[in-house]
This record gives sequence, C-alpha cells and structure tokens, in this order.
Amino acid sequence: MTDQHGELDAALERVIDAARAHLAAVRAAQGRIDDDAVWQAYVNLNNASFAYDEQLLDAFGEVTPWDVESIDPDEADERFGAVEGVEATDPHPRVISVRQRRDYRVPSVSALIRAAEAARREGTPEEDEPAPVEGVGEAVLELLQSGDGSLSALDVPELEPLDGLVMVSEVGTPVDLESFDDDDPLGPFQPAADDRLVGRLDEHPFLELDEEHDHAH
Repeated sequence: MTDQHGELDAALERVIDAARAHLAAVRAAQGRIDDDAVWQAYVNLNNASFAYDEQLLDAFGEVTPWDVESIDPDEADERFGAVEGVEATDPHPRVISVRQRRDYRVPSVSALIRAAEAARREGTPEEDEPAPVEGVGEAVLELLQSGDGSLSALDVPELEPLDGLVMVSEVGTPVDLESFDDDDPLGPFQPAADDRLVGRLDEHPFLELDEEHDHAH
C-alpha cells in the first residue's frame, strides 16, 4: 500500500508539473493561435491527468472530475504538424485569398453620421473632444474601426444591406500592403495572373423575404 501511495503522489506531482508547464507555455504564446509549445504542454497535462485518474481509480475506486482520454503523443504531433525534424507536408501549400464586397443603402445620411459620431465619442477619452464625422464614407469607416473590423459592425439600422459577394481564390503569394499606396482602390484586390478562383458566393440579404412575400400572394 505504501508503494501504491508513493506512486499516486508521484502521479499527482506530474500533474502539477504539467499544469505549471502548460501555464508557462500559454503565457509565453501571448494569445498566438495554434502555438506548438501550448499544444505539446496541453497533451502532457492531459495525459498526466489521465494517468493520475486511472491510478486513483485502481487504488481507491475513486475518480477525479477530469473527464479526459489519453492522447497518443505521436498522433498528436502528426495532427498538429509539429514532429521535430520532419517538415509538415500539405497537399495545398498555397495562400488562400478571401475577397468580400457588400453594398449598402443609406436611408438617412444624418442618422448614419450621428451613429458614427456616437461610436467615435465612446472611443475618445473624456478630456478630449472627438472630431466631427464628415461624410458617409467616413461614417462607415468609423463604425468599422469602432467595432471589430468585420462587416458585422455595419449591422446597424442606419444601413440597409444590399447584394454582396465573397470570392475565394488560391494565390501564389500573400498580399504585400507596403507595395500599394493608401489611396489605391484597386491594387490590393487585383488578382494576379496565376491566381485561381475557387468559388464565388453571392449574398442576397432580402431574397428570402421577397420569396416569402411572393408565395403569400
């Protein structure tokens, strides 16, 4: 029983060490997505927890609240593409470009500008006076900047979405923003000769409502 207790203590220490290593990896990654060190630390913590849970069950018929399954480290490395010394292979080693356009109708210019000025005011320190929003384009840009930068920031009553589209292409090289002027409206969106259009998704925000209206009549 003494040896069994010692093995349990050692298994618990491995869980604690793995948890500390995982926390250190998370802190070092600083929010990076799919960080290799975080993933490896996660696998180690998972397996240490699983091993402790199994030993606790064998010794005392008790379990922990950790509902985990063992992860094969080799399979984990293959899944993450991080086998040391082996270059990950990818059947599609291309860059994917997603281009999106959506048009909007502005029912009231003054209402849109007021909404943008309210958004700008919220993001301005109290001791500063925000600059006025001048024009429809600046209003839309302010709403995007004040939101999360995606088109969902434009889901406001002051804008009526019209048709739009999304185009997905395989491209040879990623866009180099430094090679285009800030006022260049075409360059960053111009497809290169070797780009391949994968598909296009058309967006009709009012199509479903129109169809329901037609069926009702």
